[in-house]
Amino acid sequence: MGGVEHEDPPLKRVKVSSEESDSFSSVASVRELARCSSSDSMARLLESQEDDEVVGVKGVVKKVELVRIIAEALYSLGYEKTGAHLEEESGIPLHSAVVNLFMQQIIDGEWTESVATLHKIGLIDENIVKLASFVILEQKFFELLVGEKVMDALKTLRTEIAPLCVCTSRLHELSSLIVSPSQIALDGTSDQQLRIKSRKKLLEELKTLLPSTVMIPENRLVLLVEQALDLQRDACRFHNSLVEEMSLLSDHQCGGDHIPSQTLQILQEHSNEVWFLQFSHNGDYLASSSSDCLVIIWEVKVDGRISLKHRLSGHQKPVSYISWSPDDRQLLTCGVEEAIRRWETASGECLHVYEKGGLGLVSCAWAPDGRRIFCGVTDKSICMWDLEGKEVECWKGQKTTRISDLGISSDGKHLITVCKENMISLFGWESNSEKFIEEDQTIISFALSKDKKFLLVSLLNQELHLWNIDGRVELVAKYKGHKRSRLVVRSCFGGLDQAFIASGSEDSQVYIWHRISGELIFTLPGHSGAVNCVTWNPANPHMLASASDDRTIRIWGLNQVDMTENGKHSTGVCYCNGGNLKSSIL
Repeated sequence: MGGVEHEDPPLKRVKVSSEESDSFSSVASVRELARCSSSDSMARLLESQEDDEVVGVKGVVKKVELVRIIAEALYSLGYEKTGAHLEEESGIPLHSAVVNLFMQQIIDGEWTESVATLHKIGLIDENIVKLASFVILEQKFFELLVGEKVMDALKTLRTEIAPLCVCTSRLHELSSLIVSPSQIALDGTSDQQLRIKSRKKLLEELKTLLPSTVMIPENRLVLLVEQALDLQRDACRFHNSLVEEMSLLSDHQCGGDHIPSQTLQILQEHSNEVWFLQFSHNGDYLASSSSDCLVIIWEVKVDGRISLKHRLSGHQKPVSYISWSPDDRQLLTCGVEEAIRRWETASGECLHVYEKGGLGLVSCAWAPDGRRIFCGVTDKSICMWDLEGKEVECWKGQKTTRISDLGISSDGKHLITVCKENMISLFGWESNSEKFIEEDQTIISFALSKDKKFLLVSLLNQELHLWNIDGRVELVAKYKGHKRSRLVVRSCFGGLDQAFIASGSEDSQVYIWHRISGELIFTLPGHSGAVNCVTWNPANPHMLASASDDRTIRIWGLNQVDMTENGKHSTGVCYCNGGNLKSSIL
């Protein structure tokens, strides 16, 4: 087969001077190149691999492969003698004799010999042979340059690297180094230890390129174990504790005691229905708004207790939406088709009021830089203002509805709004492009995940739909069970790695689902009115807050026994003013 003409070569194991670093670092990785090779690029198996003996009750684990990755793990952990003993006792070598020779030649810097040995390994795909030869000879080229053997480096480039016809553009880049060899440094100096280190990195790259039947990838056993732990964690419907607490000695399974399901505090400062609440990004504050036109900033103390910090007065109409600045130092509040106010978190001072003559504002959000704000307007347009109230830009047309949700995508370049009753717009405010999510039902509200890659949409038919909006837009999950017939009910992501979905409900309960499986795992009773909004503390997976028509906010956490057993999960000693109510575990 011919060479790969249009792919960049593998990543170098050299440092490039800062002024040239961009042009020499933007090359494809070895893994990417390997993917472009033919799918049947396998090597002849080791003779010992012809044995089809399997181990395990399911009969899918080949003994030869298992022994080899165990041996590789032993060597990588520094147990050289034990690894060698395993190879000897089992009769199953980690690598064939020719591969061992090849690896030693790389470490010794025997470049011509290593390329010759590479051809003897038995690789079927000639493209892989050429790519592997390229990275080997490129290492030789760099070492010659560092050793100030410029003419030898030039000869290697012309007579060994160029005939491979792997990548013309890369060849030109290497040629430029002949003119200015000072642009590179091989991991420092010509010290032999540093050379060995660089050559070991070369071996690691070769392992990603050559078939795993030839060279076992680095730390393969550790990777498999990590994958097994990830699968167990994802399958555990109650997992809400740190990963390092998982053990290899037993199957992982959590109980419901790490889900915030106990009422620890009831906040009763609002005089009317509480419509919206949101924790700050750092988890230090909680902001709530109500039909009483009041906004309250609460502070989360070190012991987990919530205390009132500021009452924010000024809105003339009920407040329907709140948005924290990226640094949590400021807060935007939006009155129902009224004005938007910007407040300072520390002092509670109103810093600015944003209004648009003859029109009402229905939603608000911060630009990623924290220097501009976006607002939805009752004429269905979206406006961008600087912090001093100067209108920077306004996008007319069907850009939003009276639904007060407004979000910013993960790349900061798309505004997310409900533009029609059953349609969400992802509007590129810089590019003026637009893409849509269309639902079969009327959209009630939506919430963004912490990484802003997922969108949780609440629908008229009492379902929550989870959409992936990072790249290709697609529906990935549905959640059912909560009640909603006439009110705006809001949902949120939460827990460790945002593994859960929580929602308010008109039946006065909080509902919690396992995000991946979609299974409803908890209903939390306690409120005496519809639960309008829930928010999960992003800094504490064991703290959840809910807002209700009963004029209260409930703070949910772990029960007292759970908190005292493990200090690191403590949410502090908090008191419930209305008595402890047990949750329902489904």
